[in-house]
Amino acid sequence: MTRTFQAIALSLALVSGAAMTARADEASRSATLKDIEQTFGFVPTFMTQQPKAGFEGAWRQLKDLEFSENTVLPAKVKALIGLAVVAQIPCSYCIWADSLGARQAGATDEEIREAVAIAATERYWSTMLNGLETDLGQFKAEFSKVEGAEAAK
Repeated sequence: MTRTFQAIALSLALVSGAAMTARADEASRSATLKDIEQTFGFVPTFMTQQPKAGFEGAWRQLKDLEFSENTVLPAKVKALIGLAVVAQIPCSYCIWADSLGARQAGATDEEIREAVAIAATERYWSTMLNGLETDLGQFKAEFSKVEGAEAAK
């Protein structure tokens, strides 16, 4: 009888704990959605489509890295890096948003074109080096001879 009671008590505690966790998760999600609304002035539909798991952390990372002015990289540089990356993925949504963000941060059309061209150049040479199975040790040894390469180590 005692073991049965303990099992029931444990089950009730687990169910109660799960219910409290679910309420805390919902409160956290609501707080995150409120923060998104304060940031944008509305909650974009795609944000409401995100899974609950990891949602708060994903938003915090996006906000703290890309939208914050308290980072080492200025907004224009971050937007141009983002644009170069999403051009390679490719993601039409992100290309549009990062181009807009770059322009809002002061990037010119020429800077945007150059960022995308750099991404394309990097993609080309990465494809060539990997596809031809260029020896990495030899590559490093050769380019370590270039003036100023010591700083890249």
